[in-house]
Amino acid sequence: RSPGGSMALAALLLPVLLMLGRPGRGAPGQGAGTWSRFSRLPYPQDQLFLHDTFPDGFLWGAGSAAYQTEGGWRQGGKGASVWDTFAHRPATPPGSAPPGPVGGDVASDSYNNLFRDVEGLRRLGVSHYRFSLSWARLLPNGTAPVNPAGLAHYRRLLLRLQELGVEPVVTLYHWDLPQALQDAFGGWTSPVLPQLFHDYAKLCFQHFGGQVRYWLTMDNPYVVAWHGYGTGRLPPGVQGGPRLGYLAAHHLLQAHAKVWHLYNDHFRPAQRGKVSIALSSHWIKPQHMTEKNIKECQKSLDFVLGWFAKPIFIDGDYPESMKSNLSSLLPEFSEADKKYIKGTADFFALSFGATLSFQLLDSHMKFQQLESISLRQLLYWINTEYNNPQIFIVENSWFVSGTTKRDDAKYIYYLKKFIMETLKAIRYDGVNVFGYTVWSLLDGFEWHRGYSIRRGLFYVDFQSHDKKLMPKSSVLFYQKLIEKNGFPPLPENQPIEGIFPCGFAWGIVDNYIQVDTTPAQFLDSSVYVWDVHQTKKLIKVDGVYTSKRNRHCVDFAAIRLQISLLQEMHVTHFHFSLKWSLILPLGNLSLINHTLVHYYQCFASELLRVNITPVVALWQPMIENQELPVSLAKYGAWENTETVQAFVEYARFCFTSLGDHVKFWITLNEPSVKNLTYTAGHNLLKAHAKVWHLYDKEFRRSQKGKISIALQADWVEPACPFSRNDQEVADRILEFDIGWLAEPIFGNGDYPDVMRAWLHRINSVDLYNSHLPYFSEDEKKLIQGSFDFFALSHYTTTLVGSEKEDAVKYDHYLEVQMINDITWLHSPSRAAVVPWGLRKLLKWVKSKYGNVPIYVMANGIDDDQNMVHDKLRVYYIRNYINEALKAYTLDNINLQGYFVYSFNDKTAPKYGLYSYVANQYEPKPSMKHYREIIDNNGFPGLETHELLCPEEVASCAECHVFRTRKSLLAFISFIFVAFIVTIFFITYYSRRVARRYK
Repeated sequence: RSPGGSMALAALLLPVLLMLGRPGRGAPGQGAGTWSRFSRLPYPQDQLFLHDTFPDGFLWGAGSAAYQTEGGWRQGGKGASVWDTFAHRPATPPGSAPPGPVGGDVASDSYNNLFRDVEGLRRLGVSHYRFSLSWARLLPNGTAPVNPAGLAHYRRLLLRLQELGVEPVVTLYHWDLPQALQDAFGGWTSPVLPQLFHDYAKLCFQHFGGQVRYWLTMDNPYVVAWHGYGTGRLPPGVQGGPRLGYLAAHHLLQAHAKVWHLYNDHFRPAQRGKVSIALSSHWIKPQHMTEKNIKECQKSLDFVLGWFAKPIFIDGDYPESMKSNLSSLLPEFSEADKKYIKGTADFFALSFGATLSFQLLDSHMKFQQLESISLRQLLYWINTEYNNPQIFIVENSWFVSGTTKRDDAKYIYYLKKFIMETLKAIRYDGVNVFGYTVWSLLDGFEWHRGYSIRRGLFYVDFQSHDKKLMPKSSVLFYQKLIEKNGFPPLPENQPIEGIFPCGFAWGIVDNYIQVDTTPAQFLDSSVYVWDVHQTKKLIKVDGVYTSKRNRHCVDFAAIRLQISLLQEMHVTHFHFSLKWSLILPLGNLSLINHTLVHYYQCFASELLRVNITPVVALWQPMIENQELPVSLAKYGAWENTETVQAFVEYARFCFTSLGDHVKFWITLNEPSVKNLTYTAGHNLLKAHAKVWHLYDKEFRRSQKGKISIALQADWVEPACPFSRNDQEVADRILEFDIGWLAEPIFGNGDYPDVMRAWLHRINSVDLYNSHLPYFSEDEKKLIQGSFDFFALSHYTTTLVGSEKEDAVKYDHYLEVQMINDITWLHSPSRAAVVPWGLRKLLKWVKSKYGNVPIYVMANGIDDDQNMVHDKLRVYYIRNYINEALKAYTLDNINLQGYFVYSFNDKTAPKYGLYSYVANQYEPKPSMKHYREIIDNNGFPGLETHELLCPEEVASCAECHVFRTRKSLLAFISFIFVAFIVTIFFITYYSRRVARRYK
């Protein structure tokens, strides 16, 4: 989901896309403009998720292939196919074959479960079902006689589809050539095969043509030719090299053309169907956007897709790049062949996904460029290269691990990406796509990868006898998508208008302010002589001094610069952390860095002078020594209870030294639970609570400030929204990431029950790391309620699942799989931009801890020093703040403030609203955008009522002195002006008198 209005976004993007060009009449080589076009699309708008629907009548379907799912390899008179023979080869070495099913012998057993499969189609609500006929089941020897049992099987399937109103899309040949034809003729290397294929197709048209409107002659001839007869990776396993591979492809093209002409001449008038060929392709992107690399990308597509597409859709001949590079290896078509092959497709049937991409694409055919999975760009390339054909996506999806059962989140998000890219190709790029087919309906035998991966919408337990279909989460996803015909805009995705309340804190964060205590020249009491004759330099006079003057805050030039930048931003609050390790280097009051303390005092007072409220954290963890004094870091850090007492004494010193200037305190800022032991977390909580009570009892009455802890709180979303298991995992992670430190303070004074229960469960496995300490009753009372507000830092949203899919991203301790939604925007560091996650988090905090005042203390995204990516930050800030406004306005969240992370790139590289180059700070566009939001106090609309807020004046001791002496200063100013006027008149009249006497 995205908070941006999709219709409005489409309206904004369409003029830009029209300027960049929609596909006109295609021609060979025209597709080369695809890469430059997509490199110029507006960022990040073009990468946002498109909430829109597909055209009316769009076809939604699922597919399967006979050998992958039918099984029944010896049933009903079926003959052997090359895949049967290939799968039954002895393992090399003997005994190395993994236990389990052999090839497609049984597979999903669809031959014996025809009605089971069709029931799955009914549940999905698809408009079409793509399946293939087994040539060897209909013609066991590849030629006559016909197998009546095979005919009866497919008639039953077609009749059941007709009863359900599901359109059959039938593939005549999906890689499973009858073994008899391979043995007798050498398969597709023989010129006899095209005629035999013609005879087989004629049989199918005669028996099934009355019920079929969409025919595909064959699937992915690239794989059949190149890996079946060239490399030998796939059946029939002939290692004939490139020459034999190109010869097989030559015959495949001739066979396809024969069948198309057969249907066109003899069956089309009565059956009114359409015939095409399913062509598979990858996508490739240049390593660098140079003309040479783009030509190599074009060549790569020519060698894989263009190999078959150009003869059929353009001129009956191979691409020029193939002819010029392959010379004698590539067979030649006669002029008669060219005319015969040209135009032998009624639509462009495209297969794209896990079969070819990153799997069966020969590495040499990448031409040293980078493989990618951008379906949208491929669709645009096809449109521009092949005369804007009608495109039917007849196979598309990705895969999950063979061990994944029913929560197939990874599969869902790839599906979501591919379908969204198809929608963008239609709406933004003018590509004529009229149908989409998920691969596949059910789990099956995945060719060279066997059963190691799954691609089905329905789960099949291959070890079971009955092979029941069990719907995966992807079934629910696809079912709802079909019902809605896409991704229609939802109210919660739309931005809202409105403003925040009076006194709302608009802030900016700097982890640690730039500290420069270099004294100004005015504090130097030495006397200097200027050597104007020789060295031209100032020479210090030894032993001669002037009287020293007291230090003043204006002596720190670094403070003036930082304050001026903050003023330019129009923020009301500035959040930074003190450095405990520098203020008290020994960890106690025996050694105090008074210069640094004075610097902090000056910084805070100067902030107040310009009406910016300092928000000061006592401690924030850093990599080096956790930002603790060395003596404490060396002896256990937060594992040591002495650190707790040292922190209390440090806090007392800070409250005493800075409390007159600081009214907004954070005890501990973003303690990282990822690297925290349970003992250290236990002590952190006690340290926070003791400091809170110290302030409450000894300083609050006189200083009138507020104090709390700031927790990092990224949102966690179940990867499969329909899965109870994934929801449990998400709840568990939220409690471990946020509830661990929040529940004792804002809840019941103790750790979350979810943590205790989980750690009790794994206690026997890992006794040391799973031990969660217990609080005494007195400690619970001390910790519970030790807050004035809930401060949280929020940056992104994470998806989590229960199924182990990727070992690198799997947390064994909490049994959670991290998942990536590839349709989300991501920063250069791969942080996901998910604005709605902030709103969900704020609602969760309220549901858990009541109507507590909440401050979003840090919210930001990185860039890569490229101004293009600052556009991402502009989008990020605007949309996250808009979600915060929804939380305040629509959900009644007690939201009191919002802070952007971070102030500048010098202290937080890549996160700043100010860049820092060559000792100069420069505002980025995102700073100005944030300032505009601050000035408007949100997003006012035409109907937004104006808020009349009383002017707030910050509490400032120096400012108070200034205000109480206004009368004195006014009198001094009057005397000064009168003196100047008097001098003027004396001079004026003196000159007049002098002229008169002359």
